[in-house]
Amino acid sequence: MKSARAHRVIRRSVPVAAAVAAAQLLAGCGAGGAGATGDQARAAAASPAARIDCAAKSQLPGSGSTAQQNVMKYWIQQYQRACPDVQIAYNPLGSGAGAAQFLRGATAFGGSDSALKPAEVALSRQTCTGGRAIDLPMAGGPIAVGYNLPGVDGLVLDAATLAGIFDTRITTWDAPEIRRLNPGVKLPSARILTVHRSDDSGTTQNLQAYLAGAAPAAWPYPAEKSWQGRGGGSANGSSGVAAEINSSYGSIGYFELSFAASSRIPAVRVDTGTGRPVAPSPESASAGIAGARLTGEGKDMSLTFRYGRPAAGAYPIVQVTYEIVCDKGNRAATLPALRSFLTYTAGDEGQRVLSRMHYAPLPGPIAAQVRRTVRSLS
Repeated sequence: MKSARAHRVIRRSVPVAAAVAAAQLLAGCGAGGAGATGDQARAAAASPAARIDCAAKSQLPGSGSTAQQNVMKYWIQQYQRACPDVQIAYNPLGSGAGAAQFLRGATAFGGSDSALKPAEVALSRQTCTGGRAIDLPMAGGPIAVGYNLPGVDGLVLDAATLAGIFDTRITTWDAPEIRRLNPGVKLPSARILTVHRSDDSGTTQNLQAYLAGAAPAAWPYPAEKSWQGRGGGSANGSSGVAAEINSSYGSIGYFELSFAASSRIPAVRVDTGTGRPVAPSPESASAGIAGARLTGEGKDMSLTFRYGRPAAGAYPIVQVTYEIVCDKGNRAATLPALRSFLTYTAGDEGQRVLSRMHYAPLPGPIAAQVRRTVRSLS
């Protein structure tokens, strides 16, 4: 459960209604959001229409992870150019809300940056008639730790120091722990303002999993979707955290690399103890994801990372973003569009765009297994 400690809220969270009907989701504007750049929209418009086996006229509502909202917007634009009879809407409410809406039967798929827990799988049997919910990895990528310190380029931090900062035990930018990792760098004596997600978030869960796995003595908290550290400010969604970092001197927070790139926020290089500090990039994240193990059962394809064994050149703070679907019991009205859309996103055309949008494509064998699983959905 979330700690009872009070957090200073910078930006008020947007409340999620107890139930959101599919029609309401589709009445919106798809997967838009502050993190989606004009360049991405122009790229989608300029690129040739994807070769897709289209579904018949239908509507496909989804919601969840803000980590995937930038590429989801692109995927939806490309799919609907090729298949104009299918309406797809993705509401980036955060992983927790996306899973909850799917488990209530309000959407055809949910986006999450962490795999479902056993209790959620058990609950899904009420929605997935004759089956259960499964996690399908669709894109990977680094979680960037962005900061606002003009004049300080290439800041280096390690897991223990990041844990101390986000737990508000290291409170100034010229603290000895930070100076040790940045010799010769003129660091200000300004106070550190940490910003975390106010909503339940798979990005939060993955960051806390890294801190707990790589620096367990410094981060004694569980890897939950809700923030567990002490103090700091909060903002709703990755776009909200990025906006606060962009506007607040001395601040530090976390979000997907696509948000750092679109807002031009510098990202921390991580000292993993294996050589040169590693900056977040699609390539370094791919190296980190390559060490993950497929641990899901049956058709579930959840992955597990081993944070205590970093490889040289691998960025360690990574996540895989999943689509949550029913293996059996999907609604007949949305199943053809669901299979068609996810076959495209897991296919060569859907995956090859990921690197230039600051995500990491799935390893080839994993993507092929996802496509086989999508074809078997019923």
